[in-house]
Amino acid sequence: MMAVKLGRNDPCHCGSGKKYKSCCLPKAGSNPPSLQPAQGEIDQLIALYDNRRFAELETRSNVLASRYPDSGVAWKLLGASLRAQGKDALFALKKAVELNPRDAMLHNSLGNAYKEIGQFEDAIASYNKVLKMEPGYAGAYNNLGVALKDSGHVARAEESFQQALKLQPEFAGAHHNLASLLGEQGKYAEAALSCRRALELGYNDPEAYNVLGVALRWLGQLDEAISNYRRALELNPGFPEAYNNLGVALMEMGSLQDAIECYRKAIELKSDYVEAHNNLGIALKEIGQLDAAVTSCQRALELKPDYAEAYNNLGNNLMEWGLLDEALTNYRKVLELKPDFLEARSNLLFALNSSDAHPSAYLEEVRKYGRNVAAKAEPPFASWHCADAPQRIKVGIVSGDLRKHPVGYFLESILAQFKNGRIELLAYPTTSRSDELSTRIKPFFSAWKPLAGLSDQAAADMIHDDGIHVLLDLSGHTGHNRLPVFGWRPAPVQATWLGYLNSTGIQAMDYIIADPWAIPQGEESQFTETPWRLPETYICFSQPEVAVEVGSLPAQRNGYVTFGSFNNLRKVNDRVVACWARVLHAVPGSKLYFKAKVLNSPGVREKLVSRFSNQGIDEERLQMAGTFPSREDHFRAYQQVDIALDPFPYPGITTTVEGLWMAVPTMAMKGDRFLSHQGETILHNAGLPEWIAEDEDDYVNKAVRFSVDLEQLSALREGLREKAIASPLFDAQRFARNFEDALWGMWRERGNRAK
Repeated sequence: MMAVKLGRNDPCHCGSGKKYKSCCLPKAGSNPPSLQPAQGEIDQLIALYDNRRFAELETRSNVLASRYPDSGVAWKLLGASLRAQGKDALFALKKAVELNPRDAMLHNSLGNAYKEIGQFEDAIASYNKVLKMEPGYAGAYNNLGVALKDSGHVARAEESFQQALKLQPEFAGAHHNLASLLGEQGKYAEAALSCRRALELGYNDPEAYNVLGVALRWLGQLDEAISNYRRALELNPGFPEAYNNLGVALMEMGSLQDAIECYRKAIELKSDYVEAHNNLGIALKEIGQLDAAVTSCQRALELKPDYAEAYNNLGNNLMEWGLLDEALTNYRKVLELKPDFLEARSNLLFALNSSDAHPSAYLEEVRKYGRNVAAKAEPPFASWHCADAPQRIKVGIVSGDLRKHPVGYFLESILAQFKNGRIELLAYPTTSRSDELSTRIKPFFSAWKPLAGLSDQAAADMIHDDGIHVLLDLSGHTGHNRLPVFGWRPAPVQATWLGYLNSTGIQAMDYIIADPWAIPQGEESQFTETPWRLPETYICFSQPEVAVEVGSLPAQRNGYVTFGSFNNLRKVNDRVVACWARVLHAVPGSKLYFKAKVLNSPGVREKLVSRFSNQGIDEERLQMAGTFPSREDHFRAYQQVDIALDPFPYPGITTTVEGLWMAVPTMAMKGDRFLSHQGETILHNAGLPEWIAEDEDDYVNKAVRFSVDLEQLSALREGLREKAIASPLFDAQRFARNFEDALWGMWRERGNRAK
């Protein structure tokens, strides 16, 4: 998501910060030489300027310049009138400077004119002439700073703003411009301080509130950021950038519909606002309106064909449709435009991991990512503050999903088991978004230190200073990851777990946590990390706190079998569709129930129907549902399903475990990599290994065989919830003991390596 560009130029000729004042015009009482206009004429024109009668001033200045062509004063007044009206004043100001080369104010005005048409080097030269003549002129330093910033000379620009403030500490405009520059460099805390100072000094301008909002949003202070954006819009209701930025903050708060309204308002005010079109596409995707989301991304690309961010978001939307090849094409286009765009590299890796691509293709790409991160994290830490022989080891958790999210649901019951154990937990959430689950789990951490607003190096410094022994990544190449922080090696032992099912590629990541079924022996070469296998399961699900009963077998009351998939549709590739169609053909009258957020989009529904129609399955055999209003309603939907069908090579995880809790068994496929082994590890740990198929023929045969014996299927349903709860998949105490042993084992292994 793109925010509005920070920064603002001073409106006055001279850079004094005043608006339409005669501070930069000839002073009354300065007698002109002969063949020059009389002082009375000059005073009359200055009065026109002060009274904002610029058109009249232009007319009379033109007459004066024609009558006295060698009068620098006449040309200066003409230039002032033209600039005040937004007209090209360059020719008049150049003539004035030629006639009055020692007039510092005039050189300053000429610099402003150059700056306004993008001739930054000429502007810089003009300001430097001013400062040679008047070294104490704060306004010229401020204007020089703007020109330097706009021409890419960031360090010199900051020096100029600082010099302006040294000369004039209460120069509100310079404080604002410095805030803008600091924000563009990612120095958000400093930017916020400078912007607050500008506002304290009376810079009551909508752009100042907008700039402060941007800085606060990056610092994770979303409520205050939103307040500042709203103040900017009170002062200027026609401010499209503030609407766009307000939308970004609202979206991060989870207020998607409000964010969409803001983006649409921004576009209404500025139809070619590329960033707003792109951000609208992101928000629409989040609520499952994929058709409209794709349209917004495409509109952004029509307006700006080389807009890497829009290609990235279009790729994300195509991923949701299940169009992996098209998504990969878009991610590769992004990287042609911006090779160091790490978010797009993560998306490319996620798409490759979800596809049928050979593990070696993924490994090649993920190593590129790792090299990119390592090059930026130079040099990494080589020593640490943590105790060498601790009674308890400090374990840091870096995640953007410490909330109502599959990661949060898997963590919640486990965290409670560590309260008096052998580890101390510190949380490093990567986003500002939190909810009631976040509130429930916070007490299990000794510290909760958001990384929002911190650069990768600053985040690594903070974690390093906390004396962490083992640092865990719970995101991998998913949204809101902070994998580059791990490149600095802020902890002596680093591992990835739970949030992503493949290698991160980070050279400083020591381990990937799994189990004997998730990463079987012989597959170690697929990772840049070393697999560390827990003895049973590497995941443990928290029992849902919802009052939803299992219910009887649907087939016994419906008269037909209902298969189901609650997985994201991006997992349902053409091989999966063909396999599931074979199952439906082999079980007469059976139906297939889909539940996925993207089914809120009519276009997605039509596409799904068409794909099954191509396999000879009529629309009436497909049941489709989008989002439900509550988690309880989500679980009740399982009461309509007899047997869940797992997609491949990207199977379900949360949906499979939720299904087991709702006594719905899953038909799974044996895999060949970490991602595709998920059904195997879940079903082995649940005591249902017979539900794992060797290949597609076996998958169809088993699905048919299990569906025809309704009596046996009903008996399985009656006891499956209790069986699942008693298994390692739900036994948090048992899991925590194994997990603690693993973390301590990693720490001791590090010590052995050091010897």
